[in-house]
Amino acid sequence: MLNRLRGVMQRVLTPLAGALLRAGVSPDAVTVVGTLVVVVTALWAFPTGHLFLGALLIALFALTDSLDGVMARRSGRSGPWGAFLDSTLDRFGDGAIFAGLVLWFVGGGDSHVTAVLALACLVLGSVVPYARARAEGLGMTASGGIAERADRLVVVLLATGAVGLGAPTAVLTVVLALLAVASAVTVVQRMAKVHRQAVGAVE
Repeated sequence: MLNRLRGVMQRVLTPLAGALLRAGVSPDAVTVVGTLVVVVTALWAFPTGHLFLGALLIALFALTDSLDGVMARRSGRSGPWGAFLDSTLDRFGDGAIFAGLVLWFVGGGDSHVTAVLALACLVLGSVVPYARARAEGLGMTASGGIAERADRLVVVLLATGAVGLGAPTAVLTVVLALLAVASAVTVVQRMAKVHRQAVGAVE
């Protein structure tokens, strides 16, 4: 879903990437600044009840997340360090989004059940990429699943923005519950995929 939008955004952002490179801005700087904006926005806007504004700003930076990659390819600096930095900082952004929702539901949102669901999404959302990274570190693959990062992100931001515009908080509660289940299923799917590869390697 979001990955398809990023394909369009890459073409749109190419002129901006060229302008930033000419101005001496590095791809790494764009990665770091983008992450900082997402983290600060999520930890300020969500706990203070600015759900729509927070979701809108984070969605904007999520769609422009490919800007650093475009810059790296245009400048010939594309490599493992940039991929590592981008992937690592993505965990900070994702964590801040769900942490911000946890804080809102504990406070202004006044729903401890939904706060627990947001916390579950935060934890499971970190296990999903870990399973893949650990598998790749062992020479196997563990990509795919029903709830990849891009899909989880766009769904939670749409639901958060809708609640910010006046939809009942139950909408976000249901979405977080579904995301938690989908993330757990994705972890199991990746574990099963690695298990098949590990058993096949022994046979």
